[in-house]
Parts: sequence; structure tokens; C-alpha cells
Amino acid sequence: MFRVSKISTKIEGIRYLVFIKLIFNFADFLRGNVNHPDQYQIAFTGLNPGTHIFDFKIGDTFFEQVKDAEITGGKVLVVVTMAREERMMDLHLAIEGKVRVTCDRCNEQMDQEIKGNERLIIKLGDHYYEESEDVQVIPDTAHQFDLAPFIYEYIHLLLPIRRVHPEDKEGNSQCDPEIIKKLQELRESHIPDPRWEALAQLKKNRKS
Repeated sequence: MFRVSKISTKIEGIRYLVFIKLIFNFADFLRGNVNHPDQYQIAFTGLNPGTHIFDFKIGDTFFEQVKDAEITGGKVLVVVTMAREERMMDLHLAIEGKVRVTCDRCNEQMDQEIKGNERLIIKLGDHYYEESEDVQVIPDTAHQFDLAPFIYEYIHLLLPIRRVHPEDKEGNSQCDPEIIKKLQELRESHIPDPRWEALAQLKKNRKS
């Protein structure tokens, strides 16, 4: 029980650190510390009320702007369907593609498939502020808004907690074979702690 609790605590700690790292990277986008192209801007001035569709092709250069990020590259298509109203834009983002991350098993780079949908509401107001995690307010003097930081965040949120190389058609892992061999050798050479064995036997005796 202690071992399971300890592992769970470790996993929660990793999740927390990943979340904090994402927050800092996202903040860099918002502060303008990341030089991403203007191609992720949506100019809404002059757009008639109604539905408008935009598509953004995300490549390696998008992810390379952030140092020490979890994602080092990839190809992702983001299709944005925007309902334009007088003082509000309701955006629905369909995200699909592959990103390059580090395998949690062999520590080598791998392609991770991602797919999902997100919603973002942009309102016009007096100044920039976040009304909620899905609602952003921008000055009514603005004529465009930048989707890059939101796309960056949404893509990261679509990543699974555990990322490992998929198996091939024969059911074999596509991880680095040398690393897999070493892991197998470590498992086979593992000497069980006699204290845990004694505890397991005690529990078994109690049940019987």
C-alpha cells in the first residue's frame, strides 16, 4: 500500500511540474517574449456578423520559439469556426495532427498523435483581462487578436499523461531496442525485498 501511495504521489508531483512549466511557457506567449509570426492573428475588424472559418497550419517553427518545451516540433492543423457578433466572437477550434515529444519509456523522440476540440470566447471591453479560462476580454479599440498562445496551450492539454512509442503490427514496442533490453535486464536482476514478501505472506495468512 505504501509503495502504491508513494508512486501515486510521485505521478501527481510530475503532473504538477508539467502544469507549472506549461503556465510559464504560456505566460511567455502572453507577454510577447515569444516571437511567433503574425499568421496566427485574426483580424476581425470589417468582418460581417455570421460564421467565418480560418485554418492554421502549425509546424516546427511554432514550437521552436519556446525553449525547453515538452513539444519540440510537429505538424498540426487547427480549423477555427468563428461566430462573429457585434461585441463578441465565439470560436470553436478543431485540432488534429502529430507532435514530437520524448518517450517516457526509452527517452527517445517520438511522434504523438493529438486530436480534440476547444472553445474560446472573445469579448470586447475596456481593457485586456481574463473573465474565465474560456472567456477573454480585449479592448474595443483592438482590430485583431492573437490565437498563438491559446493554440499552444490547447495542443499541450491534448497530450496524454504517459507518452510511449506505439507497438508495431506484430505487437512489438517501437522503443529503442537497446534501452528495452537494458530495462528487461534490470527487471530480471531485481531482487525482491524480503520484508515485502513477509508482509504479503502475513496478509495471505490472515485471509486464510
